[in-house]
Amino acid sequence: MNIVPYTVNPNLPEPLAPLSELARNLWLSWNFDAVSLFIRLDYDAWLASRQNPVRTLGMVPQERLEELAEDDSYLSALQSVYDKFRKYLSSETWYSGPAEDVVAYFSMEYGLDVSLPIYSGGLGILSGDHLKTASDLGLPLVAVGLLYRQGYFQQYLNADGYQQESYPENDWYNMPVRRCQTKDGDDVKITVKMADAVVTARVWEVKIGRVSLYLLDTNIDENDDAHKEITGSLYGGNRENRIRQEILLGIGGIRALRACGYNPAVAHMNEGHSAFLGLERIREFVQNDKLSTKEAIQAVWPTSIFTTHTPVPAGNERFDVQMMEKYFHSLTDGTGLDWHDFMALGRENPEDTEEHFCMTVLAIKLSAYNNGVSKLHGDISRDMWKAIWPGLPEEEIPIGSITNGVHARTFESHDMVDLLDRYFGPRFSDEPTHLDIWDRMDRISDEELWRVHERRKSRLVAFVRDRLRQQLKGRGITGNQIAHANEVLSPTALTISFARRFATYKRATLLFRDPERLRRLLTDPERPIQLIFSGKAHPHDVPGKNLIRDIVKFATQPELRSKIVFLENYDLTTAKYLVSGSDLWLNTPRRPLEASGTSGMKAAVNGVLNCSTLDGWWAEAYDPTIGWAIGNGEEYEDTQLQDEIESKALYDLLEREIIPTFFDRGQDGLPRTWISMMKRSMRSIGKQFASHRMLMEYHEQFYSKALENYKKVIAEKDKRPKEVAAYLEKLNAAWNQVSVVELTDPGHPELHVGENLEISADINLGPLSPEQLRVEAYFGRINSQGGIEHPQTTEMKPRDGQDAQAGTLHYVASVPCDTAGRQGYSVRILPKHPELTHNLVPGYVKWA
Repeated sequence: MNIVPYTVNPNLPEPLAPLSELARNLWLSWNFDAVSLFIRLDYDAWLASRQNPVRTLGMVPQERLEELAEDDSYLSALQSVYDKFRKYLSSETWYSGPAEDVVAYFSMEYGLDVSLPIYSGGLGILSGDHLKTASDLGLPLVAVGLLYRQGYFQQYLNADGYQQESYPENDWYNMPVRRCQTKDGDDVKITVKMADAVVTARVWEVKIGRVSLYLLDTNIDENDDAHKEITGSLYGGNRENRIRQEILLGIGGIRALRACGYNPAVAHMNEGHSAFLGLERIREFVQNDKLSTKEAIQAVWPTSIFTTHTPVPAGNERFDVQMMEKYFHSLTDGTGLDWHDFMALGRENPEDTEEHFCMTVLAIKLSAYNNGVSKLHGDISRDMWKAIWPGLPEEEIPIGSITNGVHARTFESHDMVDLLDRYFGPRFSDEPTHLDIWDRMDRISDEELWRVHERRKSRLVAFVRDRLRQQLKGRGITGNQIAHANEVLSPTALTISFARRFATYKRATLLFRDPERLRRLLTDPERPIQLIFSGKAHPHDVPGKNLIRDIVKFATQPELRSKIVFLENYDLTTAKYLVSGSDLWLNTPRRPLEASGTSGMKAAVNGVLNCSTLDGWWAEAYDPTIGWAIGNGEEYEDTQLQDEIESKALYDLLEREIIPTFFDRGQDGLPRTWISMMKRSMRSIGKQFASHRMLMEYHEQFYSKALENYKKVIAEKDKRPKEVAAYLEKLNAAWNQVSVVELTDPGHPELHVGENLEISADINLGPLSPEQLRVEAYFGRINSQGGIEHPQTTEMKPRDGQDAQAGTLHYVASVPCDTAGRQGYSVRILPKHPELTHNLVPGYVKWA
């Protein structure tokens, strides 16, 4: 059958025309006054559209549109919101530098709004907040992802409480995306070779305030069925489809930006999925700038940024040798990379021919700037990837950390935003980088803050009851059980929520280890508590699915049915209700397996208190005046013992501190101590864990430097990468001749604080000059294992009067004795070149 497609758009009366622009810009997702315009259009249509503004416009009857086009009240509200939107787009921003060269941000998923379901969890939500904040700051950033036909799965539970999955199709023509078109009106398309096939992808655009996100779609006629499935679903399919997705994201993503008129001067890889983009950038420098492969790598390295989110080796993407052989030529054609050098880029040990190819290793090796997403995760990452830098002390592994943050206005309830706007003033919305504004929390009275919280809590209870009715009807349940849904939860009980991905390390059932103790807490008539759970297990994670079933089964007991609720199909809408209406946010990951976590931050900016193990971000944020810590940050080899100890600690906190504090009310009925903790929590976390702080750190530590590096590469006609590549080639040839010949022993002297220790060593430079090597004294306190703790370094210099051509030179340095105790030192040799972004190059360190 020959089908001729065509598109039908809503017929908006001229006065309502701004609604179309507002509907297709996700600025709407953090501005409730814009959302309210669509709710006012037709509330039933808004709900039926799953809060999708584009679909809502197409569902509202024409008569209703004509009616509102003559409603002065509605038109006034529309004009006010549209003026605010246009002012946002045109106003001055924190960043005011050049914008012709952009930072290209790559992520496998983006959690921007419930109307665009191309996310699965925390990684996507973080990516979405990254783009929203880049828009607020005016950064020269553009983003790339994939347009999944089915997004991530929809979750529902069967009668036994076991998770099932469905994969509804996304209708892109009724979502806030648009096809990119050329000046001639044709669709923008790019091609990528994958093994023996050429895959074509159409490019779509999503607007997020000032920022654009470009999404690649292979579900088009030019592709066969197998390649149409590349963008079938997020994290779906087999290993073959996964590598195809990652080739499309990385290589196709760079090509898509070029096709849309951008110059991706800097690449920021959010996780390793997009690391193949490094190969495309190498290919561009080889083909367009006529650089050698090694020179091209030195052009890519100082202009690339990689953020890792995974705290365990098994969570990093790896492909076996046979898979890489299949795609080798299509990946590397035009780069000049041979098989050995290509595989070495993805291996911790380049000489291990059996080691699988790791996307994280590829991203690290092609990026001068690498970071984890919390201080603790930075430590974990340095330990995990230290094999890439043999001989380098773990604390010096060049992987730093920038702790995640949240875009507060996306997740704060509109009631809370109204309250904060009133007391914080216009700078709260107009100048989001002024985070000290959170110090004004004390201006808000206890009564007002609690009144807003109670209102949000009542709305949460109503939302849960409605969702539960829908869930039960979906399972075919009728009668009394449906009626019971109208009675679950109480707006006055202490409401504890646990909502996140149901991975086993997150320990959703830690609170259930002592059922009788939990039952006593839940059924206490004087101090009632209630629990809300929500979250998805990966479709192949049977243990995670069993955790959900265990919770649902426990909740079916007659005396507990109104006290415990599991909400199906956790999404952004559910999250917003939970983080704004709960009293306590529970998080129980097994330390140190939570890279960061951000749900607790979202809860905190709404006044919800946190109770968590000291993992991820909470290890930095915790203070006893703003929440509770389960344990003291211990790590256990015996996980059963850990669960037993920490579950008891959690019960103790609930019984002795949390519940008594919540129900400690004065004559006015207010929990004054609890409210005081709410204020301190909002002030502390609002300032420290805002995505605006996060993005400013990314810009100051990475983006600005990488953009400057790119300008040097281009301005000097590739002189910089050529010089660095030539230097590294010379260094590699000479490295076996370089050594610390002799480290002078001062005879174990005893010194006093304030004196200096003179360190000297004989260094064999081989054919290299003193300007090409950095010789360092490495010193500090000796710990009980004989190593140097918290080391310091200082550069050593050749003693004056020596022949620089002699090969072996005597180096000296003077080290201050600042602290008393047992100290030690050594000497090492590192690369040195003025154009190296940093001198911690894998494989190049020599010790005495």
